[in-house]
Amino acid sequence: MDFKYDVIVVGAGHAGCEAASAAARMGSKTLLVTMDMNKIAQMSCNPAVGGIAKGQIVREIDAMGGQMGIVTDRSAIQFRMLNQSKGPAMWSPRSQSDRKRFIEEWVKVLSHTDNLYIWQDIVTSLIIKDNKVCGVRTRLGIEMQAEAVVLTNGTFLNGLMHCGKTQIPGGRTSEPASYGLTEQLIELGFRADRMKTGTPARIDARSIHFDKMVRQDGDDDWRQFSYLDTVHRELKQMPCWITYTNTRTHDALRAGLADSPLFNGQIKSIGPRYCPSIETKIVTFADKEAHQLFLEPEGVDSNEYYVNGFSSSLPWQVQLAGLKTIEGLEDVVLYRPGYAIEYDFFDPTQLHHTLETKQIKNLFFAGQINGTTGYEEAAGQGLVAGMNAHINVHGGAPFTMGRDESYIGVLIDDLVNKGVDEPYRMFTSRAEYRILLRQDNADERLTERSYGIGLADRYRYDLWCNKKASCADFIGFMQTHSVRKGEVDSWLESIGSTPLQEGCKISDLILRPQVSIKALGEVLPALQEKIHDLSDEIVESCEIQIKYAGYIKREQMEAAKLQRLDQIRIPDTFNYEEVQSLSTEARQKLSRIRPQSIGEAQRIPGVSPNDISVLLVLMGR
Repeated sequence: MDFKYDVIVVGAGHAGCEAASAAARMGSKTLLVTMDMNKIAQMSCNPAVGGIAKGQIVREIDAMGGQMGIVTDRSAIQFRMLNQSKGPAMWSPRSQSDRKRFIEEWVKVLSHTDNLYIWQDIVTSLIIKDNKVCGVRTRLGIEMQAEAVVLTNGTFLNGLMHCGKTQIPGGRTSEPASYGLTEQLIELGFRADRMKTGTPARIDARSIHFDKMVRQDGDDDWRQFSYLDTVHRELKQMPCWITYTNTRTHDALRAGLADSPLFNGQIKSIGPRYCPSIETKIVTFADKEAHQLFLEPEGVDSNEYYVNGFSSSLPWQVQLAGLKTIEGLEDVVLYRPGYAIEYDFFDPTQLHHTLETKQIKNLFFAGQINGTTGYEEAAGQGLVAGMNAHINVHGGAPFTMGRDESYIGVLIDDLVNKGVDEPYRMFTSRAEYRILLRQDNADERLTERSYGIGLADRYRYDLWCNKKASCADFIGFMQTHSVRKGEVDSWLESIGSTPLQEGCKISDLILRPQVSIKALGEVLPALQEKIHDLSDEIVESCEIQIKYAGYIKREQMEAAKLQRLDQIRIPDTFNYEEVQSLSTEARQKLSRIRPQSIGEAQRIPGVSPNDISVLLVLMGR
């Protein structure tokens, strides 16, 4: 072996798998380095993919030809579309996965990807020459050469696990920490800090009294993550279960707070506000008598259950005592207790929007190394980093996405311009154009772009073109075909809608909130005939486009204003410190982050509208 590659990806978590797969499929000779080939794409925390805003990211990954959606569908044991009581901008797909099958499916993907190689080892340092990365060194003493390197180290950089007063070096339970890279990067001028995350106990299904809990089944319909018609859910679908903590639970946990790493000073790093540990919940919300818990199955052939909502780093004895007070868990048996983990991350304002570092050329960061949390956020970053690593090696325009193009674009823009002060998690509220960024139209937004640079394949592209043509034809039919007065009046009255005063187009009738295309088709034969030849996905997409056309057009106009500011470039050599009309805070932040456009500068916290006006004048606008 000569150990010479175009791209080396360090770490085979969700970011690393997407990065390596993307670079290799685009044509780069790619090496994926992992500590353990049996833990590729390990679901370190809960066995689920998607959720609020996260599901949109997975759909975007799939639309571009990434693999997370495909792997998730093939390993799914429960699928649900969340937020369906709200508008489609808020709909978010979520799937429980069989943890073992998820890994197996990812291994299949990587093993059958041309140009992709895997090496089991630990990277201890980078090879840097003239501020450009040239490869990596491993614990086995091997020097591997590469034109570009993507670091996706997850929680392994100087990882330290906490369970009560016990501290264990490691990046994940039973797996060692990684040392050397943080120290080298700091010497090279990178800014690093520490973050904290945690995970709940895993429990034995045979000790759970499910009859005392509320059953939660998944959806039984056509929806899934992947846009491909060749991918389907294959496994037996399983329910989740809902139960609650109570005052006895909280009393049992409070008794152990003195030994909690979160409250005795043992953990000093930053944890997530939006996903607090159970001990944080009972302290922060001391007046609340119950907290909801979800028991999630780990797989079709496993007795292991994940207690979602009970993340903890309390001593295992305290965790067990608290669990035993919960209805349905009186006889609970642990597989392993929950724990917290501290790890190193790097200030993401040190990155370009391609996720290439500003200090070292052809070095990319993706995932938790950038201060994010979540499989989906990591995978989205990995895909972008892998694509741009390939582009840097072989040439081409950088691949970046705007805030009006994708949730991944929002994520990366937030990281690069704002940095992080806690583990970053995507929410729909972070996207100002979320009506444009729906889960149903990710292929419309991204497939053609990805196909143009060589990641999305021809089959996927043709599938999108056929969908686009079918949608245009169906919407055109509804906009030109009329419904006569009296033709559907009795049906309209039955659903609480006003009868027609005169004839109208089908599309006008669809605008009514009580009317759906499928229901109307039941009483309108011409419409039913058209629906018969269309997939459920196309029908739903057309209905959303018609019902929300006004909102969509308004957001497109707002996004166009943003794009105009993003097109006003700021020279890389611009000296902000010389511009005394800028505020002191603006000079400091602009000098440190070095935005590439007025639009980016506007999104930096602390840069005021007056500062932007000054920059516009200086840029000749």
